[in-house]
Amino acid sequence: MNAVSVSFAGRRVCVTGVAVSGAAAARALAVRGAEVTVVDGRAGEFQQDQADGLRAAGVTVLLGEAAQRLPAGTDLVVTSPGWRPDQPLLVAAAAAGIPVWGEVELAWRLRDPNVAWLGVTGTNGKTTTVQMLEAILLASGARAVAAGNVGRPLVEVVTADPPYDVVAVEVSSFQLHWTSTVEFAAAAVLNVAADHIDWHGSFEAYAADKALAWRGNGTVVVNDDDDAARTLAASAAPDRAPRGFTLGEPGPGQLGVQDGWLVDGDAEHTPLAEVADVRPAAPHNVANALAAAALARAYGVAAVSVRDGLRGFQPGGHRIALVATVAGVDYVNDSKATNPHAAAASLQAFDPVVWVAGGLAKGATFDDLVRQTADRLRGVVLMGADRALIAQALARHAPDVPVVDVAGTDTGAMDDVVRAAAALARPGDTVLLAPACASMDMFRDYAARGDAFAAAARSLDGRRADGGPVA
Repeated sequence: MNAVSVSFAGRRVCVTGVAVSGAAAARALAVRGAEVTVVDGRAGEFQQDQADGLRAAGVTVLLGEAAQRLPAGTDLVVTSPGWRPDQPLLVAAAAAGIPVWGEVELAWRLRDPNVAWLGVTGTNGKTTTVQMLEAILLASGARAVAAGNVGRPLVEVVTADPPYDVVAVEVSSFQLHWTSTVEFAAAAVLNVAADHIDWHGSFEAYAADKALAWRGNGTVVVNDDDDAARTLAASAAPDRAPRGFTLGEPGPGQLGVQDGWLVDGDAEHTPLAEVADVRPAAPHNVANALAAAALARAYGVAAVSVRDGLRGFQPGGHRIALVATVAGVDYVNDSKATNPHAAAASLQAFDPVVWVAGGLAKGATFDDLVRQTADRLRGVVLMGADRALIAQALARHAPDVPVVDVAGTDTGAMDDVVRAAAALARPGDTVLLAPACASMDMFRDYAARGDAFAAAARSLDGRRADGGPVA
């Protein structure tokens, strides 16, 4: 796990994308003497502002059409994780034998080799798990931070002074794709289900990129309740005994749940925390806590710090959050459930449910999701560009469930969606926004979608979930 020594002085580096990770990479490279050119196919106000700041730091910035072409003389490309491998500039780099790194790979090569990286990937649950892990590490007294796909660029973290002791790294399949030497001290694959097939080209390619989290000799942490993740571990790391976690009672070497406790199935069968310490205690969130605990234990964290970290952890927004209770019906915002796997986990936490779904499918299919959850559906309200795909799955596998199709896409469409859901719901039901789709067809991002849902739910009778008036 030694750092790869690289000198950047005089190197001509092309960085793709002027957003957070791209800007951080460009500045770090410029400080180290590289000749940096940043390209971005967009040329809006945000990109122009970012470009002004980068130019002031001595970086060349090309916006718009120029982003399709590889700058002359480039000997390294550092790419945004959102850029697909078939983007013309990246294809040209590959054809010319020019190495292409992601920001995660660059950060790995800049890091202090004495700082441990603990990795978290999976189709769903990454952000919650990595933030739980950060809370546990901080409770242990370590100088720790969550970074990567969770928001803070790793390049900023690895160049911090003083250095961190340990970094909890959320890493997406996109980011893993552009790594070649990164080796985590321990890494968890939480689950593997079809997602981002439009980017990777196939489920097999997507899963293979997830498995790169287990490169090297670090501890393999895997969800033993997820068949695909377990199979992936067996093929990707056959010579390493995995540290599994399960919602059942733990076997030797596993973490699991027993008598209301999260338990490490080590020789002492060590209790780590009560299930009630996990908020919210939905099954998939308990699984996230077990994964975070397994990574922390691999790093050497004591059981009491697992408990204290989970007790102090505050979940992020738009993740199975109760936003209103109106006429005996709970309204729950899980806008972060942007694919079928995440929506299935969310739906299985409630019964009966009026399900609010739809958006951009990203190549996903919905038959398995509907089959798994049909028996708990009171009704369904569909919105967004690919809602017909969900409607077709419902017609095949839940033909008796009432479905309301909301065609509107303007700013008031969510009000129509929530009113339709309220009409289907009965006291004791949950109206659940778990879209199973991305949000960008109608909203800026999943947070804006969740905010719109919460506002619409609260406006039904002007009361918040805690009974107070809406401000």
